[in-house]
Amino acid sequence: MPDVRFDPLAAGRTPDGPEFDVFMSGVVFLDIIFTGLARQPGPGTEEWADGMASCPGGIANLAIAARRLGLRTSLAAAFSEDDYGDFCWRTMEQGEHIDLSHSRRFADWHSPVTVSMSVDRDRSMVTHGHPAPVPMADLIADPPRSRAVMVDLGDGEDGLLPDWVGRARSAGALVFADVGWDATEAWREQVLDRLAVCDAFMPNAVEAMAYTRTSTAQEALYALADRVPLAVVTNGPHGALAIDAGTGEEVSVPALRVDALDPTGAGDVFGSALLIGTLAGWRLVDRLNFASLCSSLAIQQFGGSLAAPGWGDIADWWHARAADPCPSAYHQSVLRRFGFLEALMPSVPPEACRRATATIARRADVPGLD
Repeated sequence: MPDVRFDPLAAGRTPDGPEFDVFMSGVVFLDIIFTGLARQPGPGTEEWADGMASCPGGIANLAIAARRLGLRTSLAAAFSEDDYGDFCWRTMEQGEHIDLSHSRRFADWHSPVTVSMSVDRDRSMVTHGHPAPVPMADLIADPPRSRAVMVDLGDGEDGLLPDWVGRARSAGALVFADVGWDATEAWREQVLDRLAVCDAFMPNAVEAMAYTRTSTAQEALYALADRVPLAVVTNGPHGALAIDAGTGEEVSVPALRVDALDPTGAGDVFGSALLIGTLAGWRLVDRLNFASLCSSLAIQQFGGSLAAPGWGDIADWWHARAADPCPSAYHQSVLRRFGFLEALMPSVPPEACRRATATIARRADVPGLD
């Protein structure tokens, strides 16, 4: 399949620049998603689902989201040589054109698998897997030169992130960090000490308030901004807020009105979009609005990586909004907020990457945002 993508960073590329825009590492799962269930299956019963999707999940959500938005993406992960591993590897390397030169295949290890069942816009999941045959550090060794790396603060030990993160930063990479749910709910404040070597941190409001011992997303943002140059807190239907110490900007943006179907991977899409805007030097308000748009497009479809939008989806959305004569204050607000997209649209080819190109459909088949 041709790899037709809009490159939002084309103007800043030089022959001696980094080979990749972003490097990341983690666990790839095979996600099997059942949608449209009327109820959760009870003991001894069978329920039929209206829809089903199979796609790479876990860290693949982030990698695919970044690549579909035009970032040259490299991933370090373990893949099994079973059929599930073949599917995930083929989808990511051949379908999504993600660099897997720091990834490896293993014969006597099966792929981690997650089954997700969606009932009334809520999810239940069952996961099975075993640790990878080798430590992640053995896969990465020396990370490739990249403009940025994306890390999980939970991957560190003794107050430090993995050694490769420091090596990447010394080579000029920005360090964008997120953090997963703390299953112990201890929310150890020492985890935030790892922000000392990070350039950006993007938790959701629940995580941000828990780690900072604050009671509002705004107070959590201020606490995080004392620790990291770019602090961002995503707040679900309430939008997102951020402080960029480098530019002196403080911004809060509302969420778009959207019929949310599945939030899987929305945070990964948000982070990838924010990274693009940061590398491109956009204003903070445009970065946050763009990230909010991309994540809103993602949650209109089921499945994490399958739902990640490409620039073709973004162009479709903007052209539909711009052509809509609706005089409502909300619609006019959307046009003002996203007016910065107009200057980018002439460079987006009509056949630009659209969601699910590697698996289900070439073009998006879900309604646009209101």
